[in-house]
Amino acid sequence: MLTVDRFMERFGQPVEWVSRGNANVLLLSLRSVENVVAYCAQYEFEDVIASVTDADMAVPEGLQGVELSRKAYKLARHLTGSRRLADSVAPRFTARRLEKDYDLFLPVFSHPYQLFALSCIPDWRKRCGKAACFIAEAWDDLLPGYLLELLSEFDQVFINARHAVKTIAGLIGRPCSYMPQAVDTLRFTPWPDPPPRSIDVCNIGRRSPLTHEKLLESARQGRIFYYYDTIKPAAKQVTFHVSSGPEHRFLLANLLKRSRYFIANRARANQPELIRGRDEIAGRFFEGVAAGAVVLGDPPGIEEFRQRFDWPDAVISMPFDAPDVAQRIEELDADPARQARIRKENAANALLRHDWVHRLRTILEAVGVAPPARMLAREAHLQALAAEVRRA
Repeated sequence: MLTVDRFMERFGQPVEWVSRGNANVLLLSLRSVENVVAYCAQYEFEDVIASVTDADMAVPEGLQGVELSRKAYKLARHLTGSRRLADSVAPRFTARRLEKDYDLFLPVFSHPYQLFALSCIPDWRKRCGKAACFIAEAWDDLLPGYLLELLSEFDQVFINARHAVKTIAGLIGRPCSYMPQAVDTLRFTPWPDPPPRSIDVCNIGRRSPLTHEKLLESARQGRIFYYYDTIKPAAKQVTFHVSSGPEHRFLLANLLKRSRYFIANRARANQPELIRGRDEIAGRFFEGVAAGAVVLGDPPGIEEFRQRFDWPDAVISMPFDAPDVAQRIEELDADPARQARIRKENAANALLRHDWVHRLRTILEAVGVAPPARMLAREAHLQALAAEVRRA
């Protein structure tokens, strides 16, 4: 039975408490306070975890008190050099105390600056047998050391930032591993009833102005139906708010299931001054293959990418700036058998390897927690659906 409770903190900010009865997993979600499009994939991970485990979810609806405490802690930590003293002088707010023990605490953070939200559940370490967390993005030259110290309480830390793993592991002295993103493949897969692919090319988010202009040219000539967003480039460098994370992911999945070609590039491909050779796998690759689209773009030149997208034509390599993008698409259109094979293999491999439940298995195995029955059932369903895709 699912129940929802609210606990009012002294600073006037409620924490929604979503309880599922005999829960043995505890989640901490910031979906109500940071409802931006860039974090929707992480909230999707939380939803998949909640669907296959018996989990309680703490959802802060405001972080004013937490932010005040964080700023005071940061200043005191800098001035005194002592974590203990900084913790003693940071303003306290009345946070909910856990009323039971859990086998596992598993918060998902979009970035390291969210770590101070752990103070919303001050006794999590005492009441949770094991603790692991996933951080979706981090850059090794922008790491808040005073917050990363909080990770020393975890048994395992997983980071979707290959280049930062060694640095963070050295700072916290705890096991730290690379783990890429994934998708809810049951949401993104077009099977068992693939809809018509009425969108010729889908190109959203960070993009090359040159490639975009050439695709626009083809669209103006009536040669393709080109789907793209019209958000200002400056806004894309940050992110934008959404009214509902699940609705946004549902919309994205439906667009990609109806797209013949999807353009995906390495993370932050339009910000070479930030990347400086630190290539990472963008979530777009997982979304595109899960939807069975033919994925075009500039993938990261790293072994982690080659290991995870190791089937033929998983991504058709194309420069970030591709003035010949229309010609490349025409060449692919001339080989419908190749297209059909790509679509089926992309969708099948995503179902078998890149569902969020596969990332959850990685975490559970690392901390020694047995997979629950609903998780095993989802894995079996994914395997059966992948076999159906390949038979189609």
